[in-house]
Amino acid sequence: MTQEERDALDIVTFSDDEGNSFDLQVVNYFFYNGEEYASLKDAAEDEQDSDALYIMKINSFVDENGEEMDEFVPPADDLLDTLLEIARTQFDEQE
Repeated sequence: MTQEERDALDIVTFSDDEGNSFDLQVVNYFFYNGEEYASLKDAAEDEQDSDALYIMKINSFVDENGEEMDEFVPPADDLLDTLLEIARTQFDEQE
């Protein structure tokens, strides 16, 4: 997959604790209590293969070159159930 295709599909590469890389595709962006979040799914699976949905908080910052960048970080544990409910509702409405 080319970088242009990755950008068009909004695919983000993550690394697990063992250093293994995996790709997640952004399904939707949403706000909760003034903070931006993204719902993501496994980019390697067909839509019918899995209903796993991941939530990440988005921290925006400006890098040393003046470019705006987004950092995807796990949300606070106490918000996860609420965020998953919001994301699943929006995901169901899109289908």
